[in-house]
Amino acid sequence: MDSWRALADQQAGVLSWRQLAELGVSRGVIRHKLASERWRRRTESVLTTTTGPLSPEQERWVAVLHCGPDAMLGGLTALAVHGLTGWTRDEVTVIVANPDSFQHVDGIRPFRTRRPLERLRGPGALPCCRVEPAALLWAAHERNPRSAAGLLAAVVQQRLTNATSLLTWVDALRPLRRAADFRALLRDIEGGSESLGEVDVVRMCRAYGLALPARQRARTDRSGRRRYTDCEWDLPDGRTLVLEVDGAFHLEVGQYTEDVRRQRGLTRPDRIVVRATTDELRREPWVVAGDLVALGVPRAPDAAAG
Repeated sequence: MDSWRALADQQAGVLSWRQLAELGVSRGVIRHKLASERWRRRTESVLTTTTGPLSPEQERWVAVLHCGPDAMLGGLTALAVHGLTGWTRDEVTVIVANPDSFQHVDGIRPFRTRRPLERLRGPGALPCCRVEPAALLWAAHERNPRSAAGLLAAVVQQRLTNATSLLTWVDALRPLRRAADFRALLRDIEGGSESLGEVDVVRMCRAYGLALPARQRARTDRSGRRRYTDCEWDLPDGRTLVLEVDGAFHLEVGQYTEDVRRQRGLTRPDRIVVRATTDELRREPWVVAGDLVALGVPRAPDAAAG
């Protein structure tokens, strides 16, 4: 009767009826535990040895056990397990081979794939997709291409993987929607861009014939704090022009104050710091390019020759 305890400890107190049957726990024992309110049924095929609200870890275990023995966490859920921040969703995404093999449950989003599941699965007790296929499959099926690109930039920026590994998986997951777009994006990230805004700057420079910037240069501000700038150009007159790219979260009052302080601390007589928004770079890149040229950013060698 106690054969379930070790497994329950490993799975945050979540067990499936199938697992209990394999351990030899009778249905009578299970019904007694439920009737005495020591255990609680969470779905038709999953129960918990705790009766209170589910923790995030328990929610993930319930979802993956409900969807069958081969299922694994995928999409943003898997990436959150791997440490991704800033991309929270309430629903739990589970990669499955056959979404019709279990009952629908609110809050669980099955994602069907015909790819061999074992190739996608990462290490660990909690069945979870590897970072690279989790990110690429989510991005391939995300309706907003901008969000898709933003996620791939985020997993690299947050050091969950690198652009080279993602490029390898683009080929491994063939056929993959948006594969050509992903390759172009990841090559830009591989070249030094850490955010989608930096990628936008590089693409603007190519489109309007500007020299490509250095990205993520380490600088020390006047307070002695180490900073990494988004984009920099060494100008012909010996000065340096720094372009900081602001996403939507930079509009928050606290972040705006930090950005202003950062800009002031990095500015010196030989270093100019200016800013642009991701919205400008996306909607009016020619305006930003013109301002950069006016500030001294040189033309790309091939553009100057032409």
